[in-house]
Amino acid sequence: MTILVTGGAGFIGSHFVRRMINQDTRVVVLDKLTYAGNLENLRDITGDSRRSKQFTFYKGDICNQELVEYILSTEGIDAIINFAAETHVDRSILSASAFIDTDMKGVLVLLEASRRYAIKKFIQISTDEVYGTAYHSAFKETDALNPGNPYSASKAGGDRLAYSYWITYKLPIIITRASNNYGPYQYPEKFIPLFITNAIEDRKLPLYGDGRQIRDWIHVEDHCAGIDFLLTHGKDGEVYNIGGGNERCNIDTASLILDELKKPGTLIEHVKDREGHDRRYALDCTKLKALGYRPKIEFETGLRDTIQWYRDNENWWKRIKNSEFMGYYHKQYNHRFISPCLQNQ
Repeated sequence: MTILVTGGAGFIGSHFVRRMINQDTRVVVLDKLTYAGNLENLRDITGDSRRSKQFTFYKGDICNQELVEYILSTEGIDAIINFAAETHVDRSILSASAFIDTDMKGVLVLLEASRRYAIKKFIQISTDEVYGTAYHSAFKETDALNPGNPYSASKAGGDRLAYSYWITYKLPIIITRASNNYGPYQYPEKFIPLFITNAIEDRKLPLYGDGRQIRDWIHVEDHCAGIDFLLTHGKDGEVYNIGGGNERCNIDTASLILDELKKPGTLIEHVKDREGHDRRYALDCTKLKALGYRPKIEFETGLRDTIQWYRDNENWWKRIKNSEFMGYYHKQYNHRFISPCLQNQ
């Protein structure tokens, strides 16, 4: 099998690429290399001459129809796994247009090309956030979508657009909705890597509101294993939740990070809550478990290993935090602190 992994230089995509390469699958990556796309995430592959026949990289946008069709027509692609997306809720609140372009228009380009070139499998990577807040029980795949921010709305649009191509054209679509991912190589705008790296630098940890928001965490390797599993065991036209079964309040996760790094709890700074902040995400994964898949990595173990990775790879994230990131960080958080200078203490 030859697979096209869009967004393959990003956080989750790069882990999936590595997993498939290690299984001797031929992988073609298409990535725009925006701020969160980083070829360093694949340096163990790109720097290995033995894997050169297994791996091909294209820099480009999934909205570029000509490029997408060129890749499908020349590389012999059997399956597409679409990780390419704008993914950060906070950035979508600041400006939503890029999210609509990539998460919806880009999906349309990929679907049309897949139909034209008879792709055998198309996996659209969606998110648990399309369901909105889980006030009571966990969400099942059949529950209504109720996205509460521009990011989740754009992902819901791509999710349903992909499904429509199954209903209308019988394009072999599978949609996955995963809970919050964590692990190595995650861009430090996200909750866990932001708090880890801030704590290492003795910076304040900007915790939204009361910090009692609940997230279900899945290690990125478990998520990728679930997608790999569905490549061969998933049924066309179906949606599958991929959850970790690790619901935690944000304030408790922040405390675990500080305890592991032996940093004081006073680094936590409650700041003005995010607009439209979903209170709880929770997934019912009975459907996927019935097929035989279960996550393996315990949250405390995975979090401890992730913290150690960021301690061992300061050069990777410090280069990021000393560039474009800081402009975004100040714009997003300065006005939320009681005193802006607190973030640098």
